[in-house]
Amino acid sequence: MKLDLSLTVNGEAISARVEPRMHLVDFLREVLDLTGSHAGCEHGVCGACSILVNGEMVRGCLMLAVQAEGAEVWTVEGLTESGAIAALQEAFVARNALQCGYCTPGMLVAAATLLKANPSPTREEIREGISGNYCRCTGYHAIVDAIEEVSRA
Repeated sequence: MKLDLSLTVNGEAISARVEPRMHLVDFLREVLDLTGSHAGCEHGVCGACSILVNGEMVRGCLMLAVQAEGAEVWTVEGLTESGAIAALQEAFVARNALQCGYCTPGMLVAAATLLKANPSPTREEIREGISGNYCRCTGYHAIVDAIEEVSRA
């Protein structure tokens, strides 16, 4: 049995029929071909599936697609196209704050969420702001440096 779903994704109205058990990150990846958000741990602990729903960062692997009925969803693709995370992306590249890139979309969403709530965070506040996102490559120092650079600009 499929259910009707209507929502806005990256500024575009979307209507689809989905299985009630489909997670939002799977809907974005498999139905809409928005593959920036990753289904990493599928338990909500790694942050690779981080997206914005009605302005709040959520774990797409913990939210069912049908729970997003009527919601406004922004993915890393939409944030990129809108220019909302351009400075963060430039700083991540300049500071070598990404290596394999798997965590990068979730880190960018977390960083953007942090900077929206606190435009001038301390390094400790930056660490706290990204603490729900795992990175197995960079050791976090470059990520913190990149976010701090953007906050000071």
